[in-house]
Amino acid sequence: MSDKGSLEKRSAADRFLDSLLDALDERRIARQRDLPASVSPVGRDAPTPSDQTESDKPERTTARPARTSPPQKSPTDAVPVAEGTAMPPRQPSMGLDRSLARLMAAVVALAVIVNIPLNRHGVSLARMLPDSASLIIRDGLVLKGSGAEIYMLDDNKLRWISSLDAFENLGLEWKDVHVVEDQFLDQFELGRAIHLVLKCNGSPHIYALENGKKRWIKDIETFTAQGYVWDDVRIVDCFYLRNLPDGLPIPENAGPAPQP
Repeated sequence: MSDKGSLEKRSAADRFLDSLLDALDERRIARQRDLPASVSPVGRDAPTPSDQTESDKPERTTARPARTSPPQKSPTDAVPVAEGTAMPPRQPSMGLDRSLARLMAAVVALAVIVNIPLNRHGVSLARMLPDSASLIIRDGLVLKGSGAEIYMLDDNKLRWISSLDAFENLGLEWKDVHVVEDQFLDQFELGRAIHLVLKCNGSPHIYALENGKKRWIKDIETFTAQGYVWDDVRIVDCFYLRNLPDGLPIPENAGPAPQP
């Protein structure tokens, strides 16, 4: 009875082992069919799955790849560099912006200096520079040399403007004066001077206006001797002429000056 039971148990164990071996052989054959052509099938000498121990079998892991953020590109990654090639050193700045700023400051400073009035008449350096080569010779051109005299060109002759009052009466300004070389003035003849002589309709007296003061001219002979002509006479209001301060008469020993 015990022998029969042992035989049945042995037969069941054999059947189980045979089924297990058959299953392993089928799996091995299926794996060999799935292998690429470059991988040779397991030879006779290669150990079969049934011959491998539990420690020899590779562990099957299904690890999921970790997510990684894309690498940040640096400014140097924009330009491909061959392997083994060193990046060229950064060149120092040429300071172009600073040079342009200094140049503009120098131009502005020069323009200011050239246009600053250098004398009491407000004549700037720009107008004191010799510009005779660019002048157009014409009547009414106002010229000044190295001296204090100011001339107006009339009929190709230099006419001296005898006073500041005559200058202003002509409607001139200091910006109209062209400073030239004395050699430029020498090419013209001297004409009759330009004076400012005032008279009002209610009085026979004639006065020369000089430095803001009226100078009584004694008579017609003195008027002519001084080089005055009737074109120099300006008719003004008697009230205006009467309120002008008195200067020395012409001639100076003519006595007290009458009022208009």
